[in-house]
Amino acid sequence: MNDTLQSSQIQDFELAFEQKYVRALKSPELKIILCELLADYIPIEDFKDAFQQIGEIVKEGGYEKFIFDKRSLRAFHQPTMEWYFIYWKKEMLQYGIKTHRKILPDEKWFEKMVQIAKDQILQNYPDNIIDQLDIKYCNTIEEAIAK
Repeated sequence: MNDTLQSSQIQDFELAFEQKYVRALKSPELKIILCELLADYIPIEDFKDAFQQIGEIVKEGGYEKFIFDKRSLRAFHQPTMEWYFIYWKKEMLQYGIKTHRKILPDEKWFEKMVQIAKDQILQNYPDNIIDQLDIKYCNTIEEAIAK
C-alpha cells in the first residue's frame, strides 16, 4: 500500500477489492470509498471495469465521499477522464456521492492537463452536474478524509 495509507485512519477502511490497476477500500462508518490507482497508465476498459465495481459498492448505499488517489499515473487519457466525469460521477450522484476528493501526481503538467480537459468537458457537455458536486484537490489521503 501507499505510504500515506499507513496512518491510523486507514484502520477505518476495509479492502473492497484489488486488481491489477486499482485498489478500492471502503469505510461505511466514515461514508467514504477510497480508490487508489496502482499503475502509471490504466487502459480505459480496465478503468471502466474497476469503476463499475466501485459503483456496485456505492449502490449498497450510505456512502457520501469518494477519494480518488491518482498519484501513480504518469499518463493522461482524455477519453477516460471524460467517461469518469460525465457518466460515472453522474450515476454515482444518484446514490449519494456528492463529495469528491482527488490526489493528483506531483507533476505540474498533469494538473494542467486535468484543467484543460475539465474545461473542454464543461464546454462540450453543458448539461453536466459539476454545480451539484463538491470537488477539491488534496495532497494526502489524510487531508482528503478530513476535508
